Amino acid sequence: MTAIFDSTFEVISDSQPFEWSVKLLPVDCGGDEEEEEVQNHVAVKLLAKIPLDYPEISLPELDVEVIKGLSEENRQELVELANTEAQSNEGMPAIFAICEVLREWLGDNNVKGLDDASMHAQMMRKQKEAERTKQRETQEFEAQKKEENVSQAQMDEAAVRKRRADGTPCTQGNFEVWKARFETEMAERALEEEERVILAVGKKKEKVVDKSGRSTGFEQFSGKVGMLNMEDIERAAEEALEDEDEIHIEGVDQNLFEDDDDLDDMGFDSDDDEDFDTDEDEPDI
Repeated sequence: MTAIFDSTFEVISDSQPFEWSVKLLPVDCGGDEEEEEVQNHVAVKLLAKIPLDYPEISLPELDVEVIKGLSEENRQELVELANTEAQSNEGMPAIFAICEVLREWLGDNNVKGLDDASMHAQMMRKQKEAERTKQRETQEFEAQKKEENVSQAQMDEAAVRKRRADGTPCTQGNFEVWKARFETEMAERALEEEERVILAVGKKKEKVVDKSGRSTGFEQFSGKVGMLNMEDIERAAEEALEDEDEIHIEGVDQNLFEDDDDLDDMGFDSDDDEDFDTDEDEPDI
């Protein structure tokens, strides 16, 4: 115990039953007595009588001695708090846990005037105690709510993981639901596809050029539209060959070609071809 509480621990009796005391302060000032006096407005000693069969069977006998700043009412409250904590730790060493509970109470009540027995002081203490109680309950509620939210989130996540691992069993009911949803979806897709086809055909019709007023190639070359008639052209050519004398070419004077003598003067007579015999004029080699 000395290793735990250092100089605040004291052995009152080392014979059966053992008697110990522990000085408890709301603020630990590291042994500085002057600072301790300034910082701590309340202080107590925990008195404990330890039976031989502690902690397996018996509980320690506890009492509280006021050092400063507390009333008798506060002392009794601390004794009750210490015994409650001892019972909560039955079967286990409890002195350290008891000291921590009492030190926490001292820290919450480290104010001047708690030992004032006047009616006003008592009323103020009760008011402050009610405020502390309400604040503590609010903190406990928030902590519990947060824990419940976390637990619910963990439960939901675990349920999702389980559903993913197990999958959804196929039953007649959920199959019918799936089938109805599937057929509805396919009908909607078919309707959308039909609308797209109708729209595409409409656009294609808009691009078609009206050719009703145009003539075909056959019509153009068959004379039906007053353009070219190959049969007439060929017939005219044949008639021209049969009667060459009657061919009259516009713009050409045919009299120029009627006098054969003029052609003779041009030296194209066949008898004159002898003049061009190269064998007679070729020198001997």
